[in-house]
Amino acid sequence: MENLNLVESFAEFKDIKNIDRVTMMRILEDTLKNMIQKKYGSTDNFDIVVNIDKGDLEVWRTRTIVDDNAVQDPNLEIAYSDAIKVEPDFEVGEEFSEVIDMNQFGRRAILSLRQHLASRVLELEKDAIYKKYKDRVGEIITGEVYQVWKKEIMIIDDEGNELILPKSEQIPTDFYRKGDTIRAVVLKVDMKNNSPQIILSRTSSVFLERLFEAEVPEVFDGLITIKKIVRVPGERAKVAVESYDDRIDPVGACVGMKGSRIHGIVRELRNENIDVINFTNNLTLFITRALSPAKIISVKIDEENKKAEVFLKPDQVSLAIGKGGFNIKLAGKLTGYEIDVYRDSEPDVEDVDLNEFSDEIDEWIIDELKAIGCDTAKSVLEMSVDDLVKRTDLEEGTIKEVVKILKEEFE
Repeated sequence: MENLNLVESFAEFKDIKNIDRVTMMRILEDTLKNMIQKKYGSTDNFDIVVNIDKGDLEVWRTRTIVDDNAVQDPNLEIAYSDAIKVEPDFEVGEEFSEVIDMNQFGRRAILSLRQHLASRVLELEKDAIYKKYKDRVGEIITGEVYQVWKKEIMIIDDEGNELILPKSEQIPTDFYRKGDTIRAVVLKVDMKNNSPQIILSRTSSVFLERLFEAEVPEVFDGLITIKKIVRVPGERAKVAVESYDDRIDPVGACVGMKGSRIHGIVRELRNENIDVINFTNNLTLFITRALSPAKIISVKIDEENKKAEVFLKPDQVSLAIGKGGFNIKLAGKLTGYEIDVYRDSEPDVEDVDLNEFSDEIDEWIIDELKAIGCDTAKSVLEMSVDDLVKRTDLEEGTIKEVVKILKEEFE
């Protein structure tokens, strides 16, 4: 029967597209009432009974029984002689209810009903996809590459929805074939020609932030905050992190033991070089950290013009600039300052503050030397080992090791 086929096809669509029961019933009733309105001019005396689970659909029409010669509107009234053919006990004035055979509407009307039904459900499907992905902007999704074109890649998600990854949102070294699994972040969702268009990205800073949340539990739990991320996709990235818990080393936690945590992120980003930096409100220190791995001598800041002049030893300039200028460019974006690098080659400025050696000499040793007035490398080297042993609590072996480190700086 036509009505059975209609409900079965609708029930099947409901199962596939996961449309809720209330919405499904409303759409089916609306489309049926539209068909009834066209044929009979009114839907006031019609009832629609649908059982989606069983695939049953019935349209009931209720009319008033009148004398044989008193029928004025055949849609609202039925002659007494016709009513008693169905049930002999009927009397004039009673209501007569009957099931309408769907075939009465004609094949064309049924076909039109199906088309209208499909159109309404398709609109609902598009609206559901739009709302679903609108709420997922900024989330990482995993899909399968379905089609690769010159300017974009079409990706299919678990539910068969089509997603787009434009060439501009791909890492330059990305290469995918049909059937490959791909991870990306939902960048934006637009409506184009009445259809939702979901745009993905692998170059967005948000993608890198979500990868950190996935790999570093402390970031996911909020114990470590990512203050800012800047990237040159596929080349280099700088990530400023901060922890409000003094017991947590944010950089160490993000990198992991022997780089175990960050390795997965680097691999996902096609070996993008990632610098994780401790955030600080001390601008000079932040700029110094941002230019890592270069060692900075001094920083001169022009807050009004948002500029910073950085002085380094000649052999550190290339490190500060980095391959392709990416290091200094990203440091500028991270700090918000335009950074200019200068070689510090003045002959008289050759002494180095002891604090600069904190990565090679323990802080308590530096404090011992500062206590006797030796706060620079040359001030230590100008004294003999015996004098340093006598004036400090340091052992001779320790003093000799310190002197060796300081001498290497000037060689």
